Amino acid sequence: MDILFPMLGMIAWSGVVLLILLCQRIPAVVKNWGRLQSAMHSDELRPNLPDRMRYVTDNYNHLFEQPTLFYAAVIYIFLSGHSDQANMILAWAYVALRVIHSLIQITVNNVSWRAAIFAVSAFCLLGMIAREVAKVLLA
Repeated sequence: MDILFPMLGMIAWSGVVLLILLCQRIPAVVKNWGRLQSAMHSDELRPNLPDRMRYVTDNYNHLFEQPTLFYAAVIYIFLSGHSDQANMILAWAYVALRVIHSLIQITVNNVSWRAAIFAVSAFCLLGMIAREVAKVLLA
């Protein structure tokens, strides 16, 4: 069981969202070439973006928040040799839930559903972390 596969899945999903972001942004950059100084900081650009573009931007940013803890946990689990079935299930569940979270955010952006999916994914991640802490404390 290779715990690195869910990590690759999360990395690949982040790449998909990056591709969506680029596909949305490149036409706007080309159209406004030479007049982009007002977009020097993303906070200055966001109010002028259509909602759909802001949803993708926000989701892309979210993929560099909590998932960084997931990457650290997966690397720790891999290096410590604790890639058991429970960690695999939790890791794949985390990835699947984060994909669902992204799909909700970049389409309908229903905050209630996003929050619920976020919470369940967070519990998967916390489960992985708690299992590792328990192994250390009980060793």
